[in-house]
Parts: sequence; structure tokens; C-alpha cells
Amino acid sequence: MSMTVPAAWQPLLADYLANPAWLRLQSFLESETAAGKTIYPPQAQRLAALEALAPEDVRVVILGQDPYHGAGEAHGLSFSVPHGVRMPPSLRNIWQEIARDLGVTPPQHGNLAGWARQGVLLLNSVLTVEADCAASHAKKGWEGFTDCLIEQLAARHPNLVFMLWGSHAHKKAARIEGDRHLLLKSAHPSPLSAYRGFIGNGHFSAANDYLRANSRTPINWEDV
Repeated sequence: MSMTVPAAWQPLLADYLANPAWLRLQSFLESETAAGKTIYPPQAQRLAALEALAPEDVRVVILGQDPYHGAGEAHGLSFSVPHGVRMPPSLRNIWQEIARDLGVTPPQHGNLAGWARQGVLLLNSVLTVEADCAASHAKKGWEGFTDCLIEQLAARHPNLVFMLWGSHAHKKAARIEGDRHLLLKSAHPSPLSAYRGFIGNGHFSAANDYLRANSRTPINWEDV
């Protein structure tokens, strides 16, 4: 079964959707499933980040690398997990930085759908992964999909905030006209790197300061 990009995003992705790479990517996913491999997130949630909001509603983009690869964790929103699922270490570090930056008390769950409702695009560079095999779907076609999406989003909608955490996300900066947007770069929130520049980056207050300066409503980072 093929994936259908939400109608609001199709104009931004038109060039990629017309590219044979899109069909190759879908064929790859179908063949992996046919081979009995478990793919996360479930098919119905693979484009959940785009289904959550329209391009014109985006205010902040948080870019992850690829979905969580543990059972029940990935549900299509980068860094987020469904209610009732234990919070992964990267997400705990995100909340630690929000608490430090904004002086708020972190919630007891890791579902970030409330951010998406406020205009935060929770996007991974690669939107699927094989169970228990991190980065297994890298270089299968998703990178071209998200390159096109980010480039067109940045070109069509000014005054966005892009949070680029880790070297993988930093590469996407070349797709963004920096003088029209705020690019925030730091280390990744993974336990391997969080204390080498993520904790203390101040990105959440910086994002809201930029949004206010451009007459845009800030994000209530506590509202998840």
C-alpha cells in the first residue's frame, strides 16, 4: 500500500513526488514488510508529522535523525512517544533543557502532540526504521523527501525557527535561507552528546524571543 502525502504538503513536495526516488522508496518499504521485517512507526503514522499541521501553520521545526527503533515508541513525531510509553533518554534531556531554560516543571509523559498543535513540525530526516536497528533506513530515499520539504517550506514561509541538533541535522542548514529564518544549532540531546552543548543551549527561549520579535505567537513548551 502506497503512502499518501497530505494534500496541504503536496505542492511543496511536488518535485520529489514526481521523482522515481519516491517510487523506489515505497517499493523498498513494501519489500521489507513482505520479507517479514518490523518497520517503525506503523504505516498509518509514517507521515504523522505532516498530518498534524499545514505548512502555513508551522512556526518551529525540530529536526530529528530517524524514529525510535524500540517497540511501541515511534508514532511519527520526532522525539515524541505515545502516552504510556517510557520517556527515552534524548527526550528526558530535552525536558531537562526546557526546565533549565524556562524554569518549568517537565510533564510525566513524552507525547509531544501538543507542540504540533501549536505549530511545531516534529520532523525526522528519515521517517522509518527497522525494529532494533538504528539508521537502517538511511540512504533509502527519505533524505531527498525531507530535503525537498525543508527547502520549500523555508522558501515559501518566512520567519521560521529551525532547531538543528547534531551533525546530521546541521547538514539540512544548506537547504534553508538563513537570513529569512532563525537557525539554532547545537549538539544532539542523546546521552552521548547532551552535555557537550545541548544542555545549556537556550533554544526554547531563543525561539520564543524570535517569534515575538516577528509578531508571531510564541510556543507554550509546557503545553503537551
